[in-house]
Parts: sequence; structure tokens; C-alpha cells
Amino acid sequence: MKDIFDLLGRILLSFIFLFEAYDYIAYAKQNKLAMTEYGITWNQDLLLYGAIALLVLGGLMVLTGYRMRTGAIFLLLYWVPVTFLVHAFWNDPPETYRLESILFVKNIAITGGLLIAATHTSGRYAIKRVFATTRV
Repeated sequence: MKDIFDLLGRILLSFIFLFEAYDYIAYAKQNKLAMTEYGITWNQDLLLYGAIALLVLGGLMVLTGYRMRTGAIFLLLYWVPVTFLVHAFWNDPPETYRLESILFVKNIAITGGLLIAATHTSGRYAIKRVFATTRV
């Protein structure tokens, strides 16, 4: 049962990052405009495509369980700075303070999930186990 919950947790955790990568690809122009609003003007293409690479690579690594720790670290490299840049509720006007603070705390909770993923093994249902047990 533990292995099934490990798999389900990896699926649910990786989904948010893979969906965000899709969003960055599908709405690249709007994301660049949002980056400008947050004051990120230095080499936006590099930062955007670098973020997409971290999200896809890290999301797939967590999803499949192959080098899950490395994938979780990739996602943390993206997630923590973005959380403090985008959801800096302490700088927001009072009308958006509540929503941004909730989103900030949600991202901190996801960070906790990534830290757990970075310190645990991927369980029985992982791609690496398939490679290890398959005879060629």
C-alpha cells in the first residue's frame, strides 16, 4: 500500500510542474510580459526556456521515479525563487494581500513536498526498478 501511495504522490506532485511547463510553452508571450511586470528584464528567453527545462526534466524525473532526488532539486531550484518573486504578498496592496499570502503558503507547502521527495526513495513502482529487474 505504501508503494501505491508513493506512486500517487509522485503523480500528483509532478502534475503541477508539468502543467506549469505546458503553460509556459503555450503562453510564452504573456509569460514574458509577466516577467517584465515583476522586474525580470535580463535575458528573458534564457530564463523562460531554462525554467521550462527545469520544470519538464524535474517533473518527469519525479513522476517516473528515475533519479527522483535530482528531479526534486531541479524543481526546488525553480520553485523557491519564483515563490518569493511572484507571491511576495508583503509588497502587495491590501486588496490582493490575502490571495497572494494563501498562494505563497501553498507554494511553501509544495516546497515541503519537494523536500520530502528529495530525501526519500521512489518506491517500488518506479522506472529505475523496471530497469534493475529486467533481464536483457
